[in-house]
Amino acid sequence: MDMKNDKLDDLFENLQGQWDIHEPDENHYDRFLEKQSRRRKGKNYWYSLSIAASILLLVGFFTFFNGNANKAPQRTDLQFASKQTRETDSIFTAMIRFELEKVKQKKSPINEKIVSDALIQMEALDKDYEKIKQELIRNGESKQIIHAMIQNLKTRIAFLEDVLEHIENTEKLSTHENTI
Repeated sequence: MDMKNDKLDDLFENLQGQWDIHEPDENHYDRFLEKQSRRRKGKNYWYSLSIAASILLLVGFFTFFNGNANKAPQRTDLQFASKQTRETDSIFTAMIRFELEKVKQKKSPINEKIVSDALIQMEALDKDYEKIKQELIRNGESKQIIHAMIQNLKTRIAFLEDVLEHIENTEKLSTHENTI
């Protein structure tokens, strides 16, 4: 213990005359308080700004996710599928929509039954396609599932083309009968 005290005594002896023992200026305490209040104002400003930014972010996220939840679900649930599979689905789906619109535009009193039957058949094919997509999600991509998926898409396009051809033939027969 004496050794520690000796070291402390040596330290104090070496620092003799270097101690600040003077009284601070009269305004020292006032300047100190003023400086502290400026720091608090700055901190309060940043604190308030950070709270406002956090609230704004939360509102933004809520709006974004709520807005997406209210939209109609996309037809493509293939987020886990490969890029090539998603592109194939997208291309075929666009073609099917185009052909389906053509069929709907051809609806008239003459071929109303054909169009309504075609729409019912398309719903059945859509349900089959949804089953294939669920199988794809459950089991991952395999040759059989991809083949079934493409076959369903091709079948729907071919079906719609056949319906359009049948509608055109019906319209031709109808106009031919009206001329006779």
